[in-house]
Amino acid sequence: MKTISNVSVKIHENGIKSVLINDPKSYNSLSSLTLKSLLRVFKTLNKDNTTKVIILEGEGKGFSAGHNLKELKKFKKKSEYKKLFNLCSELMLEIVEGRKPVIAKVHGSAFAAGCQLAASCDLALSTDDAMFATPGVNIGLFCSTPMVAVSRKVSKKRMMKMLLTGDPIDAKYAKEIGLINDHFPKSQLNNEVLSLAKKIASKSNLTIKIGKKAFYKQSEMSLKKAYKFTSKVMTENMMAMDAKEGISAFIEKRKPKWKNK
Repeated sequence: MKTISNVSVKIHENGIKSVLINDPKSYNSLSSLTLKSLLRVFKTLNKDNTTKVIILEGEGKGFSAGHNLKELKKFKKKSEYKKLFNLCSELMLEIVEGRKPVIAKVHGSAFAAGCQLAASCDLALSTDDAMFATPGVNIGLFCSTPMVAVSRKVSKKRMMKMLLTGDPIDAKYAKEIGLINDHFPKSQLNNEVLSLAKKIASKSNLTIKIGKKAFYKQSEMSLKKAYKFTSKVMTENMMAMDAKEGISAFIEKRKPKWKNK
């Protein structure tokens, strides 16, 4: 296991790597130090050809409580707040725009920027008793940046209720509204996450990279532009060796041998 400050990286088989926020005393709050460490780790893993899937999780009682309020209280200058929120946004963009699929493995609470972090991941699985919230309104600080990620996963009415009340939602409701993919008993979560990660890791790295990038890009386009864009993407994808290998393997009823080219 490699550790950078309070963020650790655990290497599994099949190109799967876990990124662990290891600051349980602060409920894995996203301090400036933690955000910098996470950003550095994700940038490294996104460039690493041996990494196929990233799992993001928190140590201790829960996933993440969001920004470190004690740190925020110490800030005096507007520039300090701006630097922190820009850093947080940079991390979220690195997760979304990065080459590797990211699975959030959530237990305990994912609140405020912690909820934003889980929502920014491509997939999210949680324990049955996990809780999610954008509670900034309760302390006079609206969850403006967290809502960017969460509102791209849930409908506007449901998002606004979370934002305006600050009330937490449970895993069952989070699944219903599309914030997470599924939830499991705590004893099963690790196996379920690894099983999903292994399935994704068995695919062509190149194809996954092309698909993830195209998915988020087309979702911001009009219908007509999206079809024009994805037609071009599929044409380029078809020219890749892995596409030709995958089609041949399907026709010949054998397992494909990916070259990631």
